[in-house]
Amino acid sequence: MSPNKYPTSPHLQIYRLPLTGLLSITHRITGVILALGCIVMVWVLAAAAQGAATYEALVPHLASWYGQLYLAGFIFSLYLHFCNGVRHLFWDAGYGFELDTVDLTAKLAIALAVILTVATWVVAGVG
Repeated sequence: MSPNKYPTSPHLQIYRLPLTGLLSITHRITGVILALGCIVMVWVLAAAAQGAATYEALVPHLASWYGQLYLAGFIFSLYLHFCNGVRHLFWDAGYGFELDTVDLTAKLAIALAVILTVATWVVAGVG
């Protein structure tokens, strides 16, 4: 207790953020990842437009473990941001504010993002 005899507020080591709070933070983070990822996608397209030699110099980076990790993270961010955005559209229309519905749709958004990411890898022939 502090000298003023009032309890201090809980901090991140004590307070457990609800799933909706974590998903809100993650939604912002995925937005940043998508913005940065667009820069990389422009880099890939510019390399392809400059010619085969330039693009072929970039391909080993995209095919490496860190390139694959980047692509998987970018695709997952895209799907999670999209699924969470759909939740927000329903909220904007006034639906889904019940606590059980909010928790269920948060879990569904995460699960759907994982499923869509895996499906994209399988269809693309990567995984």
